[in-house]
Amino acid sequence: MNWYLKVLKEYTNFKGRARRSEYWYFCLVNVLVSFGFMALDNVLGFNFSYEMPGQGLQTLPYGYLYLAYAFVVLIPSLAVAVRRLHDIGKSGWNYLWALIPLLGAIYVIVLLAKDSMPGENQYGPNPKEI
Repeated sequence: MNWYLKVLKEYTNFKGRARRSEYWYFCLVNVLVSFGFMALDNVLGFNFSYEMPGQGLQTLPYGYLYLAYAFVVLIPSLAVAVRRLHDIGKSGWNYLWALIPLLGAIYVIVLLAKDSMPGENQYGPNPKEI
């Protein structure tokens, strides 16, 4: 939970480096909180619905609370991903590879899962050694 709060506190920090544990624990808590908001949307009836011709009313598994949460964590998620890429010596612009369907997303996941670059790099000192 501390990693999650640390990322939220540094929500506009696109400089420096982020450890693997900081990024992946943030992702884990983010997914759990997202599912919680989806469940809350379902319980409170805040789901998005739309009419399909011939199929009736269709309901999505998320609603207003989930959408508000997603907008709140969008910038912190990007910031921690950029810092994570900095930790392995890559530019944050490498995150844009994820826009390429399947192969780009796999490549970015592999980059985010790599171990830290030892010592100091152009983005700062290794957070593991501090």
